[in-house]
Amino acid sequence: MNKRDFPKIHFYDQDFVDIYDKTWSWVQNFWLTPEGSAQADGEYFVYPEEGQPLIIDQTESTFASFFLVYSNRNFPAHQNLDYLYKRQEENGAIRRQYNLSDNTPIIPKDNPEALALPLFAWAEFNLYHKSANKRRIKEVMPVLQKYMTWIENSFKKENGLYAVPVQAGGMFNSPRDKTFYPIDFNSAMAVSALYMAALGDILNEKDLNFQYKRLYFSLKTRINNLMWNKDTGFYHDLNEKGEQLPHKTAAGFWPLLAEIPNEDKAELLISHLTNPKTFGTEHPFPTLSADEKKFSQDGEGYRGSVFPAFNFMIIKGLEKYQRYDLAREAAIRHLYYILDAMFPHGDDKAVKGDLWEAYLPGKEGIAKLSGKHSFPRKRYLHFAGLSAIALMIENVIGLSISLPRKTVDWIIPNLEIMGIENLSLKRNMITILSNKSVRGWEIQMESEKLYYFTINILGQKKKTLPIPSGKCSMLIDKL
Repeated sequence: MNKRDFPKIHFYDQDFVDIYDKTWSWVQNFWLTPEGSAQADGEYFVYPEEGQPLIIDQTESTFASFFLVYSNRNFPAHQNLDYLYKRQEENGAIRRQYNLSDNTPIIPKDNPEALALPLFAWAEFNLYHKSANKRRIKEVMPVLQKYMTWIENSFKKENGLYAVPVQAGGMFNSPRDKTFYPIDFNSAMAVSALYMAALGDILNEKDLNFQYKRLYFSLKTRINNLMWNKDTGFYHDLNEKGEQLPHKTAAGFWPLLAEIPNEDKAELLISHLTNPKTFGTEHPFPTLSADEKKFSQDGEGYRGSVFPAFNFMIIKGLEKYQRYDLAREAAIRHLYYILDAMFPHGDDKAVKGDLWEAYLPGKEGIAKLSGKHSFPRKRYLHFAGLSAIALMIENVIGLSISLPRKTVDWIIPNLEIMGIENLSLKRNMITILSNKSVRGWEIQMESEKLYYFTINILGQKKKTLPIPSGKCSMLIDKL
């Protein structure tokens, strides 16, 4: 086995395997060296747009790291992040976008501080569990602290919430008029505080852990008190007076990822994801509630389109509340709609399609935006890779991997022929496959080093076993 190969996946629907393989083959075309850059110290994962300079985007880069970690180190998941950290200004600011040809920040008029959702700590926590590189956390922690302090000093108001332009969330035409305190940004700050505390814990820095835990619980209390509406069962943006605004957008699900709602609130919030009148559309999940006046079946940008990055965020939020069944069902349905857009009418002989930035909420096909032919972007892998690779491994196949803990958890709702082959866990190649043999359902494993394997067949069996190096197998009926 060549360690430079990508991990292979096995699944009973070959179309899912094909879209996974195809995505990896396309990713290499987007690692580009900027021309004429004085400080180009390598290739970066960027989306080239005709007539535009190459741009590194903070939101794209943080999200993309969640699937690049599975490339068996063919593509460094931290490359873009390190570029952004090197651009940090004296006051701690890191801007949303940079022009790669001259390394200057791009400052839009409607977002004068060029702010993005603060998600670095979440991405670094994930990188740590897929690489076990503790030294990296030590190196990046001062950058992340400085960045968090800049946001605190610049945007925090007396009520403990952050007032930032709604454009920081990237939902460019979402009908969120009069929003002064956006729910997505405030929840993302809570996500950041939560993971900053966890990173402090990994470094055994008790003061750091306490500092960010305190910030997290303070934000959690304020978001629950001020932004939750028990009548709508939803989290809302606030206007300048601190009053709730009536619109319901996908931004209202960020609190799940931040573990903000208690069980009762989570139950109400999650029920929207299966309600066809709000967010439970045929293709889950639209970026605007289906009962909003400005909702469009054509997607119209953030007025109903389904964006892979938002689906990834919502599905990871569902995992926080152990809703693995719904998370998997949503991931599979989402991938089927992506496949339908690649092969219209399910005809494989049709003109081969592509992966796209956004999809229709009510039927197969790609989203539209009146007057903007460049939307959605074709082969937009920074977000599409989250669906075709990360959700495929983590939610459809159901693997959760932590290198520092030496654990692999396999959460599956029922037994199917599926698994992963030759996934590199640092200096350990592992294979986990489930097959039906004459003796019943069998899980075959191969590893170069010992690790701990937990199988969780939802509602039936859960077992943790040490898996030795070499080949072994287990019969499910004997567990």
